[in-house]
This record gives sequence, structure tokens and C-alpha cells, in this order.
Amino acid sequence: MFLRIGPRSRGGFGRSLPELGLLLLAILVLLEGSVRPLGAASSPDTSYKESKHEDADSGSQRNKTKKLFPVLSFEYHRVKIPFEISLWVLLASLMKLGFHLIPRLSSIVPESCLLIAVGLLVGGIIKLAQEQFPPVLNSKIFFLWLLPPIILDAGYFLPIRPFMENVGTILMFAVVGTLWNAFFIGGLLFLVCQIPQADLSFIGLLPCLLFGSIISAVDPVAVLAVFEEIHINELLHILVFGESLLNDAVTVVLYHLLEEFTEFGSVTVLDGFLGVISFFVVALGGVLFGTIYGFMAAFTSRFTSHTRVIEPLFVFVYSYMAYLSAEIFDLSGIMALIACGAVMRPYVEANISHKSHTTIKYFLKMWSSVSETLIFIFLGVATVEGPHNWNWVFVIATLILCLVARVIGVVGLTFIINKFRIVKLTTKDQFIIAYGGLRGAIAFSLGFLLHTDHPNIREIFLTAIITVIFFTVFVQGMTIKPLVELLAVKKKQEAKRSINEEIHTQFLDHLLTGIEDICGHYGHHHWKDKLTRFNRKYMKKFLIAGERSREPQLIAFYHKLEMKQAIELVESGGGSKLPSAMPSTVSMQNIQPKSHPAPAKSVDRVLPQLPKSREEEIRKILRTNLQRTRQRLHSYNRHTLVADPDEDGIKEMLLKKQKMIELDRKIKEMTTYLTVPARPQDSPTMSRARLASDPQAYNIKPAAAGIPIIQVDLASPQSPDSLNLMDEIKKADQNEDQGLMMRPSSVPSGPDRHGEKDDSRDQQKLMRCLSDPGPSAEEDEDKPFLP
Repeated sequence: MFLRIGPRSRGGFGRSLPELGLLLLAILVLLEGSVRPLGAASSPDTSYKESKHEDADSGSQRNKTKKLFPVLSFEYHRVKIPFEISLWVLLASLMKLGFHLIPRLSSIVPESCLLIAVGLLVGGIIKLAQEQFPPVLNSKIFFLWLLPPIILDAGYFLPIRPFMENVGTILMFAVVGTLWNAFFIGGLLFLVCQIPQADLSFIGLLPCLLFGSIISAVDPVAVLAVFEEIHINELLHILVFGESLLNDAVTVVLYHLLEEFTEFGSVTVLDGFLGVISFFVVALGGVLFGTIYGFMAAFTSRFTSHTRVIEPLFVFVYSYMAYLSAEIFDLSGIMALIACGAVMRPYVEANISHKSHTTIKYFLKMWSSVSETLIFIFLGVATVEGPHNWNWVFVIATLILCLVARVIGVVGLTFIINKFRIVKLTTKDQFIIAYGGLRGAIAFSLGFLLHTDHPNIREIFLTAIITVIFFTVFVQGMTIKPLVELLAVKKKQEAKRSINEEIHTQFLDHLLTGIEDICGHYGHHHWKDKLTRFNRKYMKKFLIAGERSREPQLIAFYHKLEMKQAIELVESGGGSKLPSAMPSTVSMQNIQPKSHPAPAKSVDRVLPQLPKSREEEIRKILRTNLQRTRQRLHSYNRHTLVADPDEDGIKEMLLKKQKMIELDRKIKEMTTYLTVPARPQDSPTMSRARLASDPQAYNIKPAAAGIPIIQVDLASPQSPDSLNLMDEIKKADQNEDQGLMMRPSSVPSGPDRHGEKDDSRDQQKLMRCLSDPGPSAEEDEDKPFLP
């Protein structure tokens, strides 16, 4: 059978069959060994006390009794705690190893789901053996030992630039979104509890709000476990993960505030105001503790050049001290760890050796991975342990409200955020953000801390929390990867940074800073430039040892890339055959500043030397004019470009503009043209007068009896009173107050000059009507004549 299975499934399970057999055997032995000590651990202390009591009673008999095996003894109680911890860590490592030995399974099911399933299996074995459950996931173990490594790893390797560029969006989702979820879920759950058929009338408003504050926060452990497997793009990853990190302050404040309100049973306006202040105190206090310890770690690493072995220790100890110091004052320990890791990293990496940097990197990854694995396994064990109180109405209502509140919060906040973002969040991005709001062990641990008067409330809350965690991790965690591929969401591109990219990034930063200064708009580029200058001028000199404090950022980045490329070449076995185009430290000699001898002074200067008074005058002019760009000016926006109300003649300018618009409108609406016929004997009938720029000035129009034609007796071209339409237009342009006036000739010409007197009088009336310039200047001097 085995010989047939092997070749048939060469690409699947057959290739790793021996490894799986050994792994399963090791797991069975481990589980058997873990259950046995638990059985011995169910009464180790009492047996030890009983033996001590018997020894105390039988005094001298103990000294006289001879041991059966004097060279071998069994004292499990002495090593009980470290032995069980080692067993759990070994179980977690073996599960992680076995998970990655089956690539087909790991591509379908997330790692967190399998680890929870393993925890359920181990919990079931312990319960079937009727042994006492170990306290694997109480709040003390979780918050003091399991959570800090994961948060430190995330804070130390946090991408600072994307985080700071999107910090406004992250804060909106973390603060406003968490508050919305908490009060929306808590308020509607209170209405659900008032239904008589639900049998939940003993749950009041404050306990429901307390439960809403626990279940509303996105869990960073679950987000990391799922989002790192689907390789989502950097923007969505930093938005969801940043929200899960920063909403800790809101969760801590809401939890403690509502827990205190639940105990006293009354809330005043002053309590709400103090709660808002406590949010800023908790968040900013945690950041302050983290920043202080981060600077202390950076300053300590300045003096470790002779003792490289203990360099990684300072990073771990100072970070953990920041977390514990924040927890002492009930501040946000997660915010403290993030701030400590982000602050210390650039200075510590400039001081420590490359081996210490590698040690810190892999130890943090190993520590956080083991903690994450233990959390999910312990979550499964604690689920089997219970106690549970299943209420269908409360559990289903909680699950539905969590999904609805998340969708409404993300869509509403994105609608507001997109008005201020340059890169808008699309509908696909909103769906992934809403769908990626996973809950995890933080909510479960906070549920264990609940102390309520009614005994069933805590059990109902814990059951609902476990249900929501399992739904988000199993259902949403397993389906988010196919949905990302189905919606064609942009994934993370593994692109290596280059010197060219770094140069252009710095160039754009300087350019945008200059544009903000010119416009008088002090945006984040301006403050980033201020912080960079302060860091380069003061902080680097104080926290970085040696010449590295004065090294340009581009040169430091080049050295980092060079070291990384050299290590990759050595690991790949190509170190003996380095290409000639490979950059090296020798090639940097042309870039590094060298101390050149001072050039000899030339006798003839290119520019003449200015006198002292003239030079001081130029400096004064530059100082008084160029420094105005640094002053606070009006911010310019292409959407709100309005005229300055203090500008002189603004009313006249607006009136002229309005008149010109009205004139253009009337000219476009003109449909009547002036027809000027020529003399009957010399020229045919003309249709209309055109401008001189028109390529067809005159068109011959056949005489028609049905078309009315106005007969105008024109002057001869040689007459001084003759009319030229182009000359009149030029005169009208020169003098806007006078309209276009047509002057009839004083001397009649043509064959009609011998006509009757009445006909000539009618002709003169008609010419006056056509050539009338309109009202006089005294009546309305601003309106030109319009036919």
C-alpha cells in the first residue's frame, strides 16, 4: 500500500509521508506526556503538603526509614511550572512545523484556524481524561507574557513612512470607529435584551455598553495572522493593522470607565468629561513612556561598542520596561511598546553591530511567532474549559450587530475621509477594511476580567465573545483570501529599494516642503522637515556614537544596501565570483567628502569685491523679503480661490466684468444684420456688411421681390463724410463711451438726388433712425449703442 501511494501523490502528501508519521508520533507522545503531568499536577501541592505533614508527625521515623532507590527519586512538583511551559512551547512549535509541512493545507486554511483546532483537540483530551485544566489564558498570562512580544515585533519593524502618511485615516478608524462600534452594539443589544421572549431582562444598559466596548476592538494578533498570509497591499495592511494597534487606548479607557460606572450604577456629565480627558491621558501617557524608554535604549547602545554580546538585551529589556511602566499607571501598554520600538530603532541600528541586528530581528520574530501560536492554542483549550451559557438570541444578535456596525462605520468614515485624501479609498478597499475587522484573544481576556453581580452575565458574555472570535477567524479569515483574488485587489509587491528611489524620494520631500512654504500652508511635509533638521542637528549627535552621527542619510542607506547584497551573495554561494559592476566600499571613495588642500588664491577675481556697506544693504534686503515665506500666510486652495475684499477697485472690476459678459451675450443673440445696397446702376444688391477679416466680404445676392431691403444712400468713397465700418469699429474700441455711429453724407449722390422733396425728407428720417447713437452721454454714458 505504501509503495503505491508514494509515486501516485508525488506532489502532494506522499513526498512528506515519513515526516508526517514522525510528527504524528511525536505529537501523540507529547500529548500523553502532557496529560500525565496534568494528572499529577491536579494534586501535587496537596500531596506534598500531606507528605510534609506526615514527616512532621513522624519525626524520627523518617530518619530511620531507608529509601528503596537511593540514587533515583521523582520530584515533579519542583519542575512543574517550567516543565509544563516547555511542553506548551514545544507543542506550539511542532504544530507550526507540521502546518507548513503540508503546503496544500496551508494554502486553504489560515494558520490561526488550525492552531485553534489543535487547542480544541488538546482541551478535549484533557477533559476526557477528567483532569484539571491549567490556567492557560487568564488575563495575567496573556497581557504580561504573551501579548508584549507580538506588539514589540510590530512596533520595532513598523513602516514609519506609510504609517505617518496615513495616520489621520488610522486615527479616524481607531478612535471614532471604535467608539461608534461600542455604542452602536451596546445600545442595540440593550434593546434586544428588553424583548420578553429573550429572557435577558436582567442585563442592563451599562453591562451592554461594557460588552460593546470589549467586542468592538479589532485584534492585532488576528489581523497579523491573517493579513500576512494573503499579502495584501501596503496601504490596506497599514490601515487595518494600525487601527488594531491604536484602538487599544480607546478600549482600555472605555473598559475601565464603563466597569466603574457599572459598579456604582450612575453616570454624570462630569464623569463623561473626565472619561474624554482620560482617553488622551491613557494614549499620550503610553506614548510618553515609550518615547522615554526608547531614547534611553538608544543612549545606552551608544556605549556598547566593547560589549557587543549584550546589545540585543537592552532592546528587549527597555521595551518590556516601557510596557510594564505604562501598565502600572493603567496607561496603554500597546502604545508604549509601539512608541518605544519606533523611536529606538534608527538610533540603535546605527550603534549596534550587524550580528546584533540579526539577533534582534530573528529573536523578535521567533518570540512573537511562538506567542501567537500559544495564544490560539490556549484559546481553543479555554473554549473547551468553559463555563458557557448559550443564549441564541444574544449570540446571534451580537454577531449580526458586529458585522452591521463594522460596515456602517467603515463606509461612513471613508465617505468623510475621502474628501481630504489625495489617494481615495475605493469600494474594494472599503470592503477589505470592513471584512478584515477580526476579533481575537484581547476581547477574550478582557471578558475574563469581568466582575458582575449576576452570575450568568459573565458566562453569557464569554460565550458570545468566543462565538464572534470563531466566526471572524474561521469564516472571515478563510474567505478573505479568495475574495481578494476574486475582486482583484492589489497585492503587495516585493520590490527592493534602490539608491535611485531613495534620491527621488528625498528630492520630492524637499520640493513639497518648499511648495508648502511658498503657499504659506504648513502641512506634514513642513513639520517633517522641521523634525528632520532637529534630529540631524541635535538628536543624532547625542544618541549616535562616532562618525555615524554625521553621515548623510543617503550614504547610510547605501552602506545598508551594500551589506545586505553582500550577505545575499555569500549565502547563495556566489561570493567568490563578484561581478565587476558590484558596488563596494572602495567605490564610495568618490562620494565621501575628502579633505583637499586649499586652492591657491587667484590674482584676478571673477566678481568684484563689494564694499561693506553695500554687502550689508543686500543682506538686509534679502532678509526682509525672503523671510516672509516663513510667515503664516493665507492658505491657497484651488476650490476656494476668491478675490481679496480689501483690494482697491474691486467693485468697479466686478461691474466691468458683468457688463462685458452681458455685452457678449447680446452680441451672440443678434440675428438682424444691416443690409447696405449700392447704387442701382453700378453695383448689385448686397446681402450684408462683413468685417474686413472675413475672407468673403461680399456675396452677390439675386434680387428677390419677397425680401425687404432697406435702401441707404451712401456717400462717395472720396467724400470726407463717407462711412467706413472698420474705422468706426476702431474708434469704438478707442472710446467705449460712444457707440457705433453711422453718419450719412451731407451731399446726396446717385440718380435719386433729383427726387421729390417728400421722398428726400423720408430718406433723411430713415437715415437718422439708423445712425442715431442712442441716448446722450448725460443720460447714460456707460451703455454703448447696440442695434
